[in-house]
Amino acid sequence: MSKEECMEALSKHANIKPVITSTVWKELEKENKEFFEAYSRSKAEAERASKTQMSQKIHTIISDSHSSSGGV
Repeated sequence: MSKEECMEALSKHANIKPVITSTVWKELEKENKEFFEAYSRSKAEAERASKTQMSQKIHTIISDSHSSSGGV
């Protein structure tokens, strides 16, 4: 869950003001740098993998479309 998602969820479900969540999040980042660095890398890798997978699916759909239409 991203910082923004966390802020929204806590505001909606626990009535915690976003400024409070943001402040706590920043302090957690300061105290747990290694965790948040690893979290950021993991999230970036997951996003790249998702984009690659989507690109492959689009390519397959386009290829299948050209094959079934006789290459037109």
